Amino acid sequence: MAQHKARSAQSFVPIKEIRSGIVILKDSSMRAVLLCSSINFDLKSEDEQTAVIMQFQNLLNSVDFPLQLFVQSRELDIRPYIALLENQLKEQTTELIRVQTRGYIEFVQKLSEDINIMSKNFFVVIPYNPAIISSAKGGVKGALGGVLGSITKKKVDPEQKVIAFEEHRSQLEQRIGVVTQNLARTGIRAVQLQTEELVELYYKLFNPGDSEKPLALSAIK
Repeated sequence: MAQHKARSAQSFVPIKEIRSGIVILKDSSMRAVLLCSSINFDLKSEDEQTAVIMQFQNLLNSVDFPLQLFVQSRELDIRPYIALLENQLKEQTTELIRVQTRGYIEFVQKLSEDINIMSKNFFVVIPYNPAIISSAKGGVKGALGGVLGSITKKKVDPEQKVIAFEEHRSQLEQRIGVVTQNLARTGIRAVQLQTEELVELYYKLFNPGDSEKPLALSAIK
């Protein structure tokens, strides 16, 4: 019964595997995820705001593929910060600093109780959909070829699978370069998440109630 439930839950997850910093979905399409910094748009002058908007427009005009912009907002877990302050408090030898540190700890704890302090992460998801080529006799291509190929396809050579993956990753990396460069022109830094970071990110997305460990996405912070 438990195994049946596990298989049923897993069937809702569209991810086949995560390899070399690339998310491979069950339909063989690929995704790269960029973690992006933020800019305080409201604090910029009118000319600077116009420049940012124009550069973002140039980004949208420079790509011929879809992009997904994703903002993750979570309640900030201040427990590690409080623990750090308490350790520093134990090491203080000056009474005045000890009193000030203790007061600051109480202030932060009270503030977190009164106000929901949120942390935000900003992502850009870049897709790449390799052409589906069936191994069926006659070289049928496209979606229909994928269906026929499931019936008549031959065993795929592992070496050919590796070559195909590297070719597709190369195409995806070109898209990553275009997006990263255009984001940099708007003042936004972006780095590609690697395999461990992607696993952690998707685990948190599919397990929103698990908040014991915060996301370790600190590549650009």
